[in-house]
Amino acid sequence: MAGDAGGNGVLAGPLALFDVSERVAIITGASGAFGRVVATALGTLGCRLLLASGSADPLQEVADEVTAAGGTARTFVRRPDTLEDAEAIVEAAISAYDRVDTLVVASGYNKPAMIQDMVVEDWESVMDANVRGPWLMAKAFGTQLIKTGEPGKVLLVSSVRGRHGNAAGYTAYSTSKGATDALTRVLATEWGKHRINVNAVAPAVFRSALTTWIYEDTEAGRDSRQRNLSRIPLGRLGEPEDFIGIALYLLSAASDFCTGQVIYLDGGLTAA
Repeated sequence: MAGDAGGNGVLAGPLALFDVSERVAIITGASGAFGRVVATALGTLGCRLLLASGSADPLQEVADEVTAAGGTARTFVRRPDTLEDAEAIVEAAISAYDRVDTLVVASGYNKPAMIQDMVVEDWESVMDANVRGPWLMAKAFGTQLIKTGEPGKVLLVSSVRGRHGNAAGYTAYSTSKGATDALTRVLATEWGKHRINVNAVAPAVFRSALTTWIYEDTEAGRDSRQRNLSRIPLGRLGEPEDFIGIALYLLSAASDFCTGQVIYLDGGLTAA
């Protein structure tokens, strides 16, 4: 942990603060854009991984990429739909590596519709994926670390939509990400005494399976890009690789005194 290191040692080798080679990480939603790039980055740097997702073939593709990059990854085809699922994911990591100290919840879902048109079942499906699932994973993971007395790191994925509204039918998605922000702060407060850091990264639009259409040369894609780019000072949309630096910081000893933060990865959108 960074707080245990002497000042001279840190100054002599500051990159050691970002060493994740001894960590064991669970990544849920590992077959998505964010999970995939974080898994590959952590695996390349020596972090041992348990990759979880409900999609077997894409999940194996991520594991193969990690292995090809010299990393170590096991797969577990399961979503945290219930507490039993979440506990099974944690147990799979412990079974594979004897311990676990890092959790990345990279799963997410959106089904936009104006509130007057949205059916309750669609609202519930978004809330289940974006709030219930992360809460269940946090419960299972945190319970394990508190039982063993080990410190750990948790990284959740929020969105600028947790802070800003959207006129395109985001009552479910924006509400769910606002809940993610609140969950981040509350868990950090509850778990500080257990040396478990909890933070979230909140991106603007970035390239993923859900946003492919925005990047395409179609009228809808061009209109969406123009609207988004007009609000982003850096003048571009996000790419999955933009997550690597902040994820490495938040999952390493470099961030040992950082907890309860929602960090916007948005090209300056929330600053403008």
